[in-house]
Amino acid sequence: MKSLFQKTEFIVALVLIGLSLVIGMINPTFFSLSNLFDTMRSSTVVGIFALGAMIVIISGGIDVSFTAIAIFSLYATTKLMLAWQYQGNVLLMYVIAAIIGLLLGLINAWLIYSFRLPTLIATLGTSSLIRGFMLFFIDSQYIRNIPAGMAQFGKAQWFVTQIGDGPAKTSLHPGFFILVAMAIVVFLIMKYTMVGRGIYALGGAPEAAERSGFNTRFIMFFIYGFVGFLSGIGGMTFGVFSRQANPFDLVGTELDVIAAVVLGGTLITGGRGTVIGTLLGVLLVTVLKNSLILVGIPSAWQKVVIGIVLIIGTGIPAYRTLKAQRQLSANIAE
Repeated sequence: MKSLFQKTEFIVALVLIGLSLVIGMINPTFFSLSNLFDTMRSSTVVGIFALGAMIVIISGGIDVSFTAIAIFSLYATTKLMLAWQYQGNVLLMYVIAAIIGLLLGLINAWLIYSFRLPTLIATLGTSSLIRGFMLFFIDSQYIRNIPAGMAQFGKAQWFVTQIGDGPAKTSLHPGFFILVAMAIVVFLIMKYTMVGRGIYALGGAPEAAERSGFNTRFIMFFIYGFVGFLSGIGGMTFGVFSRQANPFDLVGTELDVIAAVVLGGTLITGGRGTVIGTLLGVLLVTVLKNSLILVGIPSAWQKVVIGIVLIIGTGIPAYRTLKAQRQLSANIAE
């Protein structure tokens, strides 16, 4: 039992259960099937971004460009499909958005590896470049007349269930299973491949990883290329959900994503993190954001609550690390 309480994932799960019980007692609507489906839908895009952010943080870096890459991939793909008068399903659009995201991610990797730029500075720069490019060439033009494939997938419904005795119904959007699929892919990469081991090694000790024979250049390009790939998929999923392409959507959501990753147990200095913990962190942040309104707290306080939770979530692991270091120093002194 003691070892369980030392695992961040277990603590996050307990906090999530406790928070859900409290919110459910205040407002029983929280336990409804429709709220469950809404929470799963709200977690989808943030979850896809969080998987990419987790990989970067484990490697010892910070990426703040994924939302800019996501919205650019969505907007560019939508414009291309409209120009081609494409009438097929959404699969091709996902492929194109993922490729655009991959290419933009590789630009991040090239800047970071070739010029040894700090990851935060490099990705902040590319994020500003992408958003500035869109502002100059696109201005604030929304695309509401999206391709038929996007619109059709946006209306898709699975597990349609009637609510009570009335005509109202609730359903789960199949886009949620894109998050499930991406989570499985990332789990397999991080758990069973040499690339995954290299990512952990890079975050733990970059010099030692290179001396151990890991191809740090390939790993770096894989990390940021794959994050761009996930960003393209996340951006297209966001467009499907909102049924429009707005060049200035997703601005400011980086905090929520990074908060979810850190709350899930990923060490901000790198070298440690899990997919399960990240998904639990995403769920915790989503429940916090969606449920504040249910318990009567104004939405303006959402950022305050997320900030407090982020400080607490990062403070606890930092305190544990400091305590362990002090204990080790005491043992050496003896």
